[in-house]
Order: sequence, then structure tokens, then C-alpha cells
Amino acid sequence: MIRLLPLLLVLLSPFLAPAAPPLPDFASYPIYHGPDLGLTWRGNQATLRVWAPTAEALHLKLYAAGTGGAAVADYAMTKAQEGTWTYALPAGIGGFYTVQATIAGKKMAEVADPYAHAVGINGLRGAVFNPAIAQPAGWDADLRPALKQTTDIVIGEVQVRDLTMHPQSGVRHKGKFLGAAQTGTRGPDNVSTGFDHLVELGLTHVHLLPTNDFASIDETAPARANRYNWGYDPLNYSVPEGSYSTDAANPAARIREFKQLVENLHGAGLRVVLDVVYNHVADAGRSNFEQLVPGYYFRHQADGKLSNATACGNEVASERPMVRKLIVESVAYWAREYHADGFRFDLMGVLDLETMRAVRVALDQQDHSIFIYGEGWTAGPSPLPEAERAVKANILKIDRIAAFGDELRDGVKGHYAHQTEPGFASGQPGLEESVKFGIVGATRHSQLDYAKVNYSKAPWANAPSQAINYVACHDDRVLWDKLSVSNPTATEAQLIKMDVLSNTIVFTSQGVPFLPVGDEFLRTKGGSSNSYNQPDSVNQLDWSRKAKYVAVYEFYRKLLGLRRNHPAFRLPTAELVQQHLEFLPAKPGVIAYRLKDHAGGDAWQDIIVIFNGKRTADSLALPRDTYKVVLRGDQINEEGLDVLEVTSGVQLPGNSALILVPIK
Repeated sequence: MIRLLPLLLVLLSPFLAPAAPPLPDFASYPIYHGPDLGLTWRGNQATLRVWAPTAEALHLKLYAAGTGGAAVADYAMTKAQEGTWTYALPAGIGGFYTVQATIAGKKMAEVADPYAHAVGINGLRGAVFNPAIAQPAGWDADLRPALKQTTDIVIGEVQVRDLTMHPQSGVRHKGKFLGAAQTGTRGPDNVSTGFDHLVELGLTHVHLLPTNDFASIDETAPARANRYNWGYDPLNYSVPEGSYSTDAANPAARIREFKQLVENLHGAGLRVVLDVVYNHVADAGRSNFEQLVPGYYFRHQADGKLSNATACGNEVASERPMVRKLIVESVAYWAREYHADGFRFDLMGVLDLETMRAVRVALDQQDHSIFIYGEGWTAGPSPLPEAERAVKANILKIDRIAAFGDELRDGVKGHYAHQTEPGFASGQPGLEESVKFGIVGATRHSQLDYAKVNYSKAPWANAPSQAINYVACHDDRVLWDKLSVSNPTATEAQLIKMDVLSNTIVFTSQGVPFLPVGDEFLRTKGGSSNSYNQPDSVNQLDWSRKAKYVAVYEFYRKLLGLRRNHPAFRLPTAELVQQHLEFLPAKPGVIAYRLKDHAGGDAWQDIIVIFNGKRTADSLALPRDTYKVVLRGDQINEEGLDVLEVTSGVQLPGNSALILVPIK
């Protein structure tokens, strides 16, 4: 029996272990409604207000530098209304600060306050600095470029570092905001690079991967060991990243230089989308959230452990009033102080619907044209009920917020996780309805068989403006690498046909098209499926490929122009899509539709769009007519490549698109 005792203890251990202490009643915590959390300024005097309702004391400590050294002053903050603490700093004082709470008799770690708008190097101390005075020349006159309607948007996604780091980029400040803002740069064979490439391509919106202060790069030595990170590990939500600045130790530099990038993009007619990561933090335990109000900012499982719908170790409890307030005010701050024109919410499905509605309302108070979109899913289970999450299925419940359409994405190129699985554009049968789901912008269309759609069995968008159409982004393999691994016997010429077909589908679909910059010249990451922390040699845009595949690039540029010139491809409402988009009878592996009756006021009365995803040629029956060929495979000319006399049908080369306009 003695030998059985250890086994018995193991079996009984779940029942003998002490129960996790119950979480506090967070609903009883006071809610502060004022607009002045963090540092607020009146002239040259700053007042700090911090929400810490369970603290017995809160101390403000001043430092001469952003890191190192002893505190030069220590002020006891005054307890104020609704769980806040305040302190009015002496007029004209500068330097850096932390706050330190005492909770249940324990001194917590010193942290920057959650509303910090300026920080020292590596973001561990706030800066006593007014961001409003850090402005490039002309900032007060900076205006958002005109935008008539949401479906006019064409998004190009890029990371600041990727855009500029290549040795042949011609950029001076490589990897920096100022490098991304530099005009007139040229690469191999004199191709435009960096900023000028974004303008030349024909985008309307530049989506920047996270530019807020993130934790993974040591700002004191950003080039050490070629360290790299996309930036989805947020440290300070409302401060620009220091490693993208020419002087991370200077709080003004990162602010002014980021504003310079925005101003230059606006001046060239491009709007700016910020990729924001409010669903988690880099390290929950060490975060200023946990050090000031333990437990409140994060969701927990029944056993008291942190829940993890983000697959990053924690998830932010956006449904709690003071968390929602922080998120909403942070987004509004980026729009107001940095003139941001749009926001892409990372793992938006982790956030609750009410928070996203509040974000929409707050941005509308500044400009109704500010665009909001995000990932309509989570990366794991969450204690927040599905009905309350901002997931794709609930997009119908929120106004003017869009989500990525993975139905078209995986329908066109193949399953994102099953890397060797091809898609419609590379000959995989049975994906036609998934592609058509994206063609109508995830809205209801009477000709779709939703039972055959890969993921959603019902439309989830009220209008095509709520659907982001794409076949690739920074996540997973880039399009060229995905096509290569899923079609191992294909020649380069065949892969180019599949690539061109894939994005021809995207840019002729209803909704908002999205392109990861570099796909237009067949960007490769050497097959990497998750390059978030891999070196520049993997992630940087290789401008020699633009020179090598200049014909492919020119096709993409003209494809974006075709969409821009023809409103039939960007109808604003579901009703107009129903009225003007008619799918035509087609064989398996072929999709065809007609945009009819001057759709959207288009100069062309009818437009026939045909996709043959099979590797082999096929045909499609069409009414007898004379047609102008606008697009065939990798050739495009709105004036007409040639004239086609159709008596019974048209021939379709394998893996190709065909766009015809009847000549009346």
C-alpha cells in the first residue's frame, strides 16, 4: 500500500489542489468618463491623471533620461474621482516619468502610464513632452486626400522596414520613417522604389504594418544581429515605434518623423492605414495594465489563468468599460494627432462588437471617410461569447466596418494552412462558389449556392464595402511562394499565369481590394510561411525583381487602373450588385459573369469577365456579337487588344482571364 500512495496522490491532486482565488468583481470598479487620462497640457504645464482604483498609493517618479539613472524626483499623486490619481507637474519641467502603484501593501513595478503619448528609448518610461509641438513643416496644412466612396479604395500593405532595406533601394534612411518618406529613389534598371513605387502603382491607401511602439526590438541597437519583427507585440498603444526613428532616445524625433511620412503620403494623394493591435500585449505580467489594475485589462479562464484567443499568451478584455475607453481614445488620438485615414484591426474577432461600434462613432466625429477593417476571427477560443465578438458572422451587426474575406482568398490560391493544396487559379476543382462569394463582395446574391462555399454558408456583408478581397498578406506564404509550393511541376511561365489570374480576380471583384506590396513583381520570401522575426534578407522588398519582371508589374499597374477607371467593378451597395452582376452558365473550373446596363454609371454598357482556372484550355458559349478584348491573360489595354467576332463561343487558355466589351 505504501508504494501505491504516490500514485493515489497524483490521481487525487486535481481535487486536493487549492482552488484558484476568485477574480475581483471588476464590474464594481469605478468608471472614469473624463477626457484627460495620461498627460494633458495647458501651455507648458502638464497634469498627469492615471486610473488605478485598487491602489492605496500612486507615485510619480521623474528621471533625467529615458533609461538608467536614479529618479530625480518622487511625487505622491493625489487620489481623485472615479478611481483616478492626479498630479500637476511644475511648469516647464521635462524629462521622463514612471508611475508606481502600491496595491494590497505591495509596491508594484514602475511603468509608463497606459495613455502615454511620448516615451523614452524602449518605451519603458513616459516622456514629459507635448506631441503636438513635434511637427514637420507644413503639418498644420496637411489634409486627407479626397475619397468619394469606400469601394474606390485600393489598399497596399507594406512594412516600413521592408519597403526600404534592400541594398539597391536607393533609400538613405533605410528601415526608418524618413526612408519610407523619401521621394525620387531608384533601383536596378532605374525602376522607382520605396515611396515613389507606392505612388506609381496606383494605390489609394497605404496600410503600414504596426507603427506603434512594440517590444521585440531593442531601440538602443536596432541593427544588432539583424533583429527584425513585424511589430505585433505592442508595448505602448499610442506612441510611434522608436526603431523606425533616426533617434529613438529623443521623444520628439519618432513623432515628427512619422508625421513626415504621413504628410508626404497625403501630399502624393495616398491615404494612410495604421495596423493596430489592441487584442493583446507583449507581456501581460509586466504590462502597465497589470501593474496598475491587476486582472482588469485581461480575460481569464474559469481557473483564473489568462485566456488566449490571440495565441500570444493573453487577450485584452475590451468589453470592460475602461479597456474600451482606452482603445477608443487611442484610435481617435491616432486619427487626430497623426491624421491617420484608416485602421486595420489585428484579430478584430477578439474585440467585442460594442467597442468596435464605439470606435466607429469616435472616428465619425472626425471624418466619416476614415476606413475601418480587420481580421474577423480569433486565433483560439475566448470566454467572450461568439455573439458579442467582432467576427465575420457579426459584421452584419456593425455599420461601416469591413472584414477580410478568406473565402475568396483560399478559394483562389488554396487553403492557407495546407500549403501544398492548390486553388481555383491553379486548377483545383470545386472552389467556384467560394470565389464567386468574393466576387459579389460577401453580400447576398441569388445565383450563389452558399452550401458549396468553403467557410461561410451565408453572406456576412451588408454592402461590398464591408468585404476586403485578397489572396495574400504578410501572414503565411506570399502568393508567389504559395503557388510555387502547391504547383511543384509548374514552369515559371505557368506560375506567372496563375499569379496574374489570382489578382485579376481580386481587382475585378466587388468590395475593397487588398494587395501586399511586392506581389506585383512576384515577391518571394524564399518559401517562408511565417517571417515575422526573420531577417531583412527574407522580408525586404527586392527591387531587382521589379526590374526583372517589369512586364508583370506593368500588367498589375494597368489592372489597378482598369478598376479605377470603371465604376462597374466597385459598386457601392448590395442592391446594385444584385441588379448589375449576372453570373453566366459555365463549365466546372470556369467562372463567368456580366456587369450589365452601365453598372455604376460605367461608360461601358456591358462587361463580360471570364476566369478559366484549369491548366487546360476550354471554351465558353457567348451570344453572337463583336467584342473588344480588354484583358487577355497577362495583357491589358482598355482601348482594346484586338476585336473578337463571336459566333457561338470563345476559347479560353488555361489559367487565364478574359474581359470582353461588346462593341455597339
